[in-house]
Amino acid sequence: MKEEFDFYNSTTIKSYNLDEAIRYQIKMLDGLDAYTRKHTENVANITCRLCELLHMDKGFTLYTTTCAYLHDIGKLFIPPSVLQKPSKLTDEEYEIMKTHTSIGYKICMNDLKLRPYAAGALYHHEALDGSGYPHGVLGNQIPYEAQIIRVADEFEAITAKRQYKSHVGVVDALNILINNARPTLPKDFKDASKRFLVPGVGKIDKKVLKALFKVVIDDTEYEIVSRCDYVDFLKTEIKRVNEAQRYYYKMVGALTESKREYYKAEIKCYLKPHEDPEKIPDMLRELENTYKARKEHITKLNHEVSQIKRLSI
Repeated sequence: MKEEFDFYNSTTIKSYNLDEAIRYQIKMLDGLDAYTRKHTENVANITCRLCELLHMDKGFTLYTTTCAYLHDIGKLFIPPSVLQKPSKLTDEEYEIMKTHTSIGYKICMNDLKLRPYAAGALYHHEALDGSGYPHGVLGNQIPYEAQIIRVADEFEAITAKRQYKSHVGVVDALNILINNARPTLPKDFKDASKRFLVPGVGKIDKKVLKALFKVVIDDTEYEIVSRCDYVDFLKTEIKRVNEAQRYYYKMVGALTESKREYYKAEIKCYLKPHEDPEKIPDMLRELENTYKARKEHITKLNHEVSQIKRLSI
């Protein structure tokens, strides 16, 4: 990757900023399913922002984000019957799905332009406590770029709604990741040997997870501000249509044609060219319902931010 490739801003990277060979491989994912492409874009975006919050330099951020774009490239060779299955995978199908890590590594290693980014494909499902795949490596044997991508990947996968699962809220998703960051006692102490090689370590890095909290809070607070702006707009619209409705009812109750025409002219002063005076009550009802729904959602988002700020690992 050359230095001339840059981001449009500090938090968003688009696939067309990438090397042609990388763009080609990512485009291939479009042929699999819409979820895989969207997942790839989202994981790369979160990865970039995690790197910034972890104070990584621009070179590492660019490199790690590119790894994130390619992390699922091995899914090109996963059978569609498994990759696009609308229900939960069987144990056998899950074993097939897991091979996308080693397949992705081979794809990258076989292309000189992709070779530098092979670590993301191979290691993004490895766990610090050795419970991951494909090789069950431990701790700092897992490249840091892959540790970052794993956190972004897990969060995006948990919160994304697929055919076979319902949506999981961000707070619940973060609580799942918190559990993954905490060390756990193995169910069978006979298989406890790996645990003692990295004492006190969970599956994912706590520092990276804390950075994810900040990403989610920033996103939610931005959404709150955007929705507040829209709510203010709705308030203005409700006031405008209310005034139109005042004259609408006068028009409906008018006893003479001249009065009706007078009130109709007054109504038009408050309506936009495409709006139908006869539909004013419906317009107002829809605006008020939308306003109420948006206000309720803002309240929910503020509650989510409050909950996230109270989370601890």
